[in-house]
Amino acid sequence: MHSVKEKVSNAAAAGKEHVDILKAKAEEKAEKAYARTREEKTIAEEVRKAKEAEAKMELHQAKARHAAEKLESKQAHLGGLVGPHHHGPTVGGQGHHVNPVGTTVPTTGTVAPAYPLGGYPPSHGHI
Repeated sequence: MHSVKEKVSNAAAAGKEHVDILKAKAEEKAEKAYARTREEKTIAEEVRKAKEAEAKMELHQAKARHAAEKLESKQAHLGGLVGPHHHGPTVGGQGHHVNPVGTTVPTTGTVAPAYPLGGYPPSHGHI
């Protein structure tokens, strides 16, 4: 359902972008009608291009904001279990814990090796 909300919000933002572009084109026509020199007409064209670019930028910002809102609602729904350092519950109750490089291993009291020892850090089971 949140995907539908995001799509509708993006469609509304795209519609607003089109309206802003049409306004910029209409203003350009009006400015060119009043312009007396070639430089004034060029300035009117550049102003239109800047307004179109601003409308496109606002569309992209709105899309990013909608995606962020979707992600926030998804994280709130999961109870905050998904985040930058927590990847949700593990199956079987056995979590995979990797000690940061150069720290003390709590069970043995020894220091974990610093990388690289002659290769790359462990691949964590990914091939």
